[in-house]
Amino acid sequence: MANPVVAIVGRPNVGKSTVFNRIAGERISIVEDIAGVTRDRIYAQSEWLGQPFNLIDTGGIDIGDEPFLTQITEQAKIAIDEADVIVFVVSGREGVTDADEKVARILYQTDKPVILAVNKIDNPELRTEIYDFYSLGFGDPIAISGTHGIGTGDLLDRICKEFPVKGEASEDNSIKFSFIGRPNVGKSSLVNAILGENRVIVSNVEGTTRDAIDTRFVTEDQTEFTMIDTAGIRKRGKVYESTEKYSVLRAMRAIDRSDVVCVVLNAEEGIREQDKHVAGYAHEAGRGIIIVVNKWDTLKKDNHTMKEFETKIRQEFQYLSYAPIIFVSAKTHQRLENLPSLIKKVNDNHARRVSSAVLNDVVMDAIAHNPTPTDNGKRLRVYYATQVAVKPPTLVVFVNDPELMHFSYERFLENQIRTAFDFEGTPINVVSRRRK
Repeated sequence: MANPVVAIVGRPNVGKSTVFNRIAGERISIVEDIAGVTRDRIYAQSEWLGQPFNLIDTGGIDIGDEPFLTQITEQAKIAIDEADVIVFVVSGREGVTDADEKVARILYQTDKPVILAVNKIDNPELRTEIYDFYSLGFGDPIAISGTHGIGTGDLLDRICKEFPVKGEASEDNSIKFSFIGRPNVGKSSLVNAILGENRVIVSNVEGTTRDAIDTRFVTEDQTEFTMIDTAGIRKRGKVYESTEKYSVLRAMRAIDRSDVVCVVLNAEEGIREQDKHVAGYAHEAGRGIIIVVNKWDTLKKDNHTMKEFETKIRQEFQYLSYAPIIFVSAKTHQRLENLPSLIKKVNDNHARRVSSAVLNDVVMDAIAHNPTPTDNGKRLRVYYATQVAVKPPTLVVFVNDPELMHFSYERFLENQIRTAFDFEGTPINVVSRRRK
């Protein structure tokens, strides 16, 4: 089941991004004391007391040249669509404003829990300033300071109490995959084409992504797949279609639930910055990844076109060097019949487990060919390695001092492991630990 989603909403300059960064535990959004300055990343994964959740900073959802109140309205509506819990941030320094009341009226339309957080309460003397906010009608406000971290523990406790209760997950051994990418790369066409190629559809089932329909189908070799719809194609309207960051939110939901993520590129338009942005989320989430170049039929090609395009992809997506590339056309169905088998292969590699004995043989052979580095006369000693997890494969290397494991040598070991075992399509986590 997907992690719960928490959205932070409010008028400009109340400190939404500061609160976002505080909860996320790192500086992700751009923070300046200027209204509407948030233009950076709007999505993060966090956890509180062992409960993971996803976090949205709606201030980062740019609605073009619309007036601020229109932007606030649309950002709040997007939060209502996407979130399980909504945190309504107001400023304790300025009191209740007309814009706060505008946001409140929008949030009255949802039946989802809304938590009122009064930000910029930087010292105890200001706590009396929160009582005016009862007038907004969202129960007890919580006094916080995003800058200093005051009250964020109370806020997180309250957020976690409001998360939906997870039901028992039913047994589902199908391979779950999704198509992600910026608008107009042909995701919906690929969905339709895949289902046209694989007509043995088991069922259409409601997904945990709101407004999404998961389609389950079986291929001729009896492999069962569940295609997770990113649901972006189901939304209509100027705001949703013109807001690229909204499509990122949809992609996040799909990534969260997928075993394998197909990053779709448009062959006509080439590689855009947004493509790298979306693919980076899938990589960070540790999912199996395939790069799917769609609309390949539209290009004039010679004997070098495919190789040149692949080289460009490898240059722009250096962190996805492990991901296979397939050139397809949803329109002509070119190479589309190969995609399900490639998804299955990547899923198998993503779940691959290697015995400790065989893994250690590979690691020790690698060290024999390329001895471990030294630092200030102290040499790194590798004692043994073992795999501790799958999806993605996670390997722990026990050493005398983790500080001596330079990232370049760690990368060397990973490359040797990839050479010995088929981990195509999946990231590998190599973790150094001190032997006790």
